[in-house]
Amino acid sequence: MKRVQAPLLTLVLAGLFAALSANAQDESFKGKIGKTLKDSEQYWPKPVAPGENAPNVLVWLIDDMGFGHCSPFGGLTPTPTLERLSANGLRFNNFHTTALCSPSRTAIAAGRNHHNLGMGSHSLTAMGFPGYNAHPPESAKGYADILKRAGWSTMFLGKWDHTPQWESTFAGPFDRWPSGDGWEHFYGFMSGDMNNFNPIMWMDHTPMQPSYDKPGYHVNEDLADTAIRWISMQKASAQKKPFNMFWATGAVHAPHQAPENWIRKFRGKFDMGYDKAREIILANQIKMGIAPEGTKLSPRDEEIPAWDTLNDQEKALYARQMEAFAGQLAYSDYEFGRILDYLEKIGELDNTIVMFTSDNGGSGEGGLHGTFNENGFFNGRPNIPYEINSQYMNQWGNRVGVWHVTAGWTQAGNTPFQFFKQSAHRGGNADPLIVSWPKGIDKKNNGQVRNQYHHIIDIAPTILEACGVEAPKVLDGVEQMPFDGVPMNYAFANPKAEDTRTVQYYEMFGNRGIYADGWTAVTLHRNKRPWVLNAEGTLDGDVWELYNLKEDFSQSNNLADKHPEKLKELQTLFEVEAKKNNVFPLDGDIGPRFAAMQAIAAPQEKELVYYPPAAIRVHESVSPPIKNRSHELIAEVDMPKGGGGDGMLVTAGGRTAGYALFVKNNHLYYVYNFIGIDRTVIESSVPVPEGKSTLSMKFTKTGKFEGDAEIFIDGKSVGKEHLPNTVPITFSIEETFDVGEDTGSPVIEDVYAIPFRCESLQKLTVKRSDD
Repeated sequence: MKRVQAPLLTLVLAGLFAALSANAQDESFKGKIGKTLKDSEQYWPKPVAPGENAPNVLVWLIDDMGFGHCSPFGGLTPTPTLERLSANGLRFNNFHTTALCSPSRTAIAAGRNHHNLGMGSHSLTAMGFPGYNAHPPESAKGYADILKRAGWSTMFLGKWDHTPQWESTFAGPFDRWPSGDGWEHFYGFMSGDMNNFNPIMWMDHTPMQPSYDKPGYHVNEDLADTAIRWISMQKASAQKKPFNMFWATGAVHAPHQAPENWIRKFRGKFDMGYDKAREIILANQIKMGIAPEGTKLSPRDEEIPAWDTLNDQEKALYARQMEAFAGQLAYSDYEFGRILDYLEKIGELDNTIVMFTSDNGGSGEGGLHGTFNENGFFNGRPNIPYEINSQYMNQWGNRVGVWHVTAGWTQAGNTPFQFFKQSAHRGGNADPLIVSWPKGIDKKNNGQVRNQYHHIIDIAPTILEACGVEAPKVLDGVEQMPFDGVPMNYAFANPKAEDTRTVQYYEMFGNRGIYADGWTAVTLHRNKRPWVLNAEGTLDGDVWELYNLKEDFSQSNNLADKHPEKLKELQTLFEVEAKKNNVFPLDGDIGPRFAAMQAIAAPQEKELVYYPPAAIRVHESVSPPIKNRSHELIAEVDMPKGGGGDGMLVTAGGRTAGYALFVKNNHLYYVYNFIGIDRTVIESSVPVPEGKSTLSMKFTKTGKFEGDAEIFIDGKSVGKEHLPNTVPITFSIEETFDVGEDTGSPVIEDVYAIPFRCESLQKLTVKRSDD
């Protein structure tokens, strides 16, 4: 091999170094790099910063609140914080949502129609099609991501329920968590609802259980305290840097829970009944200018009994349900008010855009009697009888139930409209919108009502325009879809401005609607109410209705027979919009879709092994799939001498439904909770021995959703019971599968207290069959 002379090698290496150095320099570098510091010029790129006096952004998205629930929109529940915002801002009375939580929450952030985001329904009922797969595309980044890149701090608190359920675990992936959507900080829960007194929370990607050591804990107070702390920390570190905060309460979704003193404020306030309440609310709305003069009250739903036909006991129970709902709404309003008070104290409120709206209309999922356990709805028992609900009357609103108000009171909250959440009628998708921004909205407009037609997809472009930030066409090398939404800022100063949104489609579980230039055509698929999971019928058999909103604010005068040509025109337009926005295929079978999603990511292994100390927060969808199957739970323990080995071996679910295998008072227990209606308790006939032993439960299926449960100590049977009913679909939409402790609520009250950790557990094995 020919050797290179040393001087020549030096020259070659020097040239190579110079070339590499030049290539390695960032093209954006404006300084000079010499051989020494003396020969070089430093350069520091300017940090991204918003414009001068850029506003803060604060959005409160409440859950399941109808058009006529809060007092600024005529409701009977005083909400002074919302009244304060209305007096110092604007109310929009022609604002609409997608009619369901997950889709609205995705759409409000991304500014695109929900089917274009893969969120045609809830993430719990996703399907493997572009419009329904719960996988928002990278080409649809939302306003949080854009503002973060433009120099805002971004913070999300509360409900985040649109991540696919099998991704809502410590293992991730986290692309579809808040952190993947532009939110730098997250504190909240990853489910459709949550026990307000004992929520299963996350701080970014780490599970939290804040209620363990806090008597009197309520999640609303926690979310408000955290919001105030975060604002304080952010302003201490960067006083001129604006923040973007999203505050998403679980209220007023079930469970309707509030501190007892807040519920007590409303004792007797709803004794007039829901029929009279609807009349009072509409009168309030007309007086306020929320509803036009001459607005008719839509008819009470034909399946809801007239208040006067109820007996005294039914009236008392349904009024108590509404008292709990009102207590939760009023308490939420109070806690949000504390955040506004803090912003005012530190001089930031005037330059904060505050927006308030709901994700859909009021929910009828409580059925005709209300329900003490909403989980009955998800397991095919949507109408739990009055006789069962009435047993809980004196507890309604506390920590032990998943309380949901009767549909009669929900329709009152949706006054003056008909139908409920999920529907394409205005009872499902018309919601209050309040916008307050003292530095951006002339005070001469304060307290006014705006009637321009808008949709939740218009929030994101409105915020960006107010912040002076243009949506980029490309992010991280991905070309971005244009917004489907349009800014609403034009209406801030001009009450008579022409609408900029002239067309909007609606679809949810086969319920369809289309708005165009003041006209709406809508259909209730299969004529199905939300308290019915599945119903017979076809898309072609659905009956379409036609309304002229310019003359009929409440959709009370169906013009389909008078103007068939207009109806046909709108039906054709719906087809066009549906094809353009990934709406097809249509499907209204909620139950089978929900069940399919529970199974899609379930482990396929017939034997799964778990080890303490932290085999917890396993989402039910990725836990052992044992429902309606023979199975065994096998715990290997090492019990200490003299006792003290009590604790949870394995549990899934909680108060809503579920099971638990645990040691208590040195005895082995197995408890099965069938949606709160029936609990089976098996206690071992002998104590658990000291030292190493195997504790197990064997379930033998004897029929569809029934079987025998038998417990064993070291292979010897020590107890057996028949389970006449087992849970068909889900133990809970919020609680998890836990080994060695119980991170949620107990499957049975007053027997053990969470977290009920078991230090003696060494290993847990789950075996299951295919039957």
